[in-house]
Amino acid sequence: MTILVGYSPSPEGKAAVAFGIEQARAFDDTLIVLNAGIGETPDEHGVATNADMDELKQTLLNSEVSHEILQFLRGNDPVEELLALAEATDDTRMIVIGSRRRSPVGKLIMGSTAQRIILEAEVPVVSVKADRSR
Repeated sequence: MTILVGYSPSPEGKAAVAFGIEQARAFDDTLIVLNAGIGETPDEHGVATNADMDELKQTLLNSEVSHEILQFLRGNDPVEELLALAEATDDTRMIVIGSRRRSPVGKLIMGSTAQRIILEAEVPVVSVKADRSR
């Protein structure tokens, strides 16, 4: 089976990867980590830089779980990319995403990526918070 992680270079994204690794170990699953964005600007929010991707690669290598890293910067909505990948992967066990606390006004103005994924996914979605005590 496959565990799909939606990754962004943030504490929440790193928490999602860590949880995905734990689950992949527990179930002996393959982990697919996806970073996606429209890719119009080099500093687009949520898009991992080369340094971020190198750090992610090292984390996954150190974890010794079977994994694949994907980065889609082809002009599509990151939520749609994640959901399409989950649908295209026949054996997706779950989607893991990082989430952060947002005000009701922030959700109204910006929308909620996590909410869209939770509502539209065909498989279970686990939302992970970053450990703020560190």
